[in-house]
Amino acid sequence: MDTTYLLNSSWVLVASALVFLMQAGFACCESGFARGKNACNIWLKNLCDFCVGALVYYFIGFAIMYGDDFLGLFGTTGFFNPLDQELGVWETCKELNLSPQIYLLFQTMFCATTATIISGSVAERFKFDTYLIVSAVMTGLIYPVVGHWVWGGGWLSKIGFVDFAGSGAVHMVGGFAAMACAALVGPRIGKYDSQGKVHAIPGHNIPMAMLGGFILWVGWYGFNPGSELAFDDTTIYTTITTTMCGAAGGLAALFCTWVKYKKPDPTLAMNGALAGLVASCSAVNEYTVFGSVIVGAVCGIFFPFSVEFFDKKLKVDDPAGAISLHGTNGILGVVLAGFLAKDTGLFYGHGISRLVAHIVGLGAIAVWVIGTVSIMAIILKKTMGLRVKEEVELDGLDKHEHAMAAYVM
Repeated sequence: MDTTYLLNSSWVLVASALVFLMQAGFACCESGFARGKNACNIWLKNLCDFCVGALVYYFIGFAIMYGDDFLGLFGTTGFFNPLDQELGVWETCKELNLSPQIYLLFQTMFCATTATIISGSVAERFKFDTYLIVSAVMTGLIYPVVGHWVWGGGWLSKIGFVDFAGSGAVHMVGGFAAMACAALVGPRIGKYDSQGKVHAIPGHNIPMAMLGGFILWVGWYGFNPGSELAFDDTTIYTTITTTMCGAAGGLAALFCTWVKYKKPDPTLAMNGALAGLVASCSAVNEYTVFGSVIVGAVCGIFFPFSVEFFDKKLKVDDPAGAISLHGTNGILGVVLAGFLAKDTGLFYGHGISRLVAHIVGLGAIAVWVIGTVSIMAIILKKTMGLRVKEEVELDGLDKHEHAMAAYVM
C-alpha cells in the first residue's frame, strides 16, 4: 500500500473520529443549558441525529452532494450505493491519495454535525418524532444541496465561493435552520411575559455545558485540519490558526461581557471561543496568525450582542445560543474570509471578487435553508405537530416522551 495513501487515509480517519466526538460536545452543551427534566431527550436527539444522518446521507444525501452535476444545483447520480458507482469524487480521492470509504465517512460526520445544531435551539418543547423527520430532511436534502454548491462542483464554487471547512456550508446551514425551527415552534412557556419582557430560564448544569465546549474545541482539530484531506504542511498549519481563533474569541467575549455585565461570565467566554472556531472554518488555511486573532476577536465581541438581539428584539427563544453561535458567526466567517484570506482577500490586495462571491453565497444559502426549513416546519406543524403539549413541557420531555429521568433523587 502506498505510504502517502496510508498516511492520508489514517489521518482523515482520526479527524472523522474527532468530528464525531463533537456530537458529545453538542449534547453536553445543550443539556447543560437546558433544565434537568429534558436532559435525556436532548442526549437522545444528538444520538439520533447521527444515526439518522449516517443512513440518510449514505443512501440519498451523498449523491445529491457529489453526484453528476445538474445545472450547478445538485447531483443526480450515486443514490443508494455511492461507493459502487462511478462518481467524479472518487477520481478526486485517487488524486488526493485518499481512501474513498474514509472520504465518505468524513463527509458523513460533517452532515450529521449540521443537523445537530438545530437540537439546542428547539430544546425543551419540540416533539421527538417530528424532530427525527427534521433530521432526515436536513441530512438527506437541505445540507447536501448546499454542499453540492460549495464542494460538489456546483454554482457557488464556480463563481469563486471558497469555504475550506464549512463556516457557510455547515455552520450557516445549521444556524439558519435552527432559527427557522425555533421561530416556528415558539418560545418556552415562561420565557416571555404578556408585555414581552424576557425571563431567564437558567440551565441546570453549567459545568456540563462548559465541558461540552471543551469537547467541541477538541473536535475542531478534526474539523479544520481534517478538511485538508491529507497530512501535509497545511494540515499542521491549520492547527495553529484554529487555536488562535478560538483563544482570541474566548478572551474577547470574556472582557467584552465583563465590561458589559460587570462580572466575567464563563458561559459567554466559552461560547466566544466557539464563535471564533466557527468563523475560522471558512479560510483557516489562509489566515495568518495575526489574521486568525482578528477573526476570533471580532466574533467573540459580536456573539453576546447577537444573543441579545435574537432573545430580546426578535423574541426567538434559543436555549443553547445555537443561532448566534453558528448562524451569526458562520456569516462573519464567510464575510471575513473575503477580507483576511491572504491568498485572495481584499486586505491583501486581491480585489473584491472573493468577497462579492461570498456575499452572493451567503444570500443564496440563507434563502435556500430558511425557505425550505420553514416550508418543512409548517407542513409538519399542520400534520404531526411541532410542539409537545403544555403538560408535557411543564413536566419535562424526559418523563412523557421517554418514561425516564436523567437524575433520580
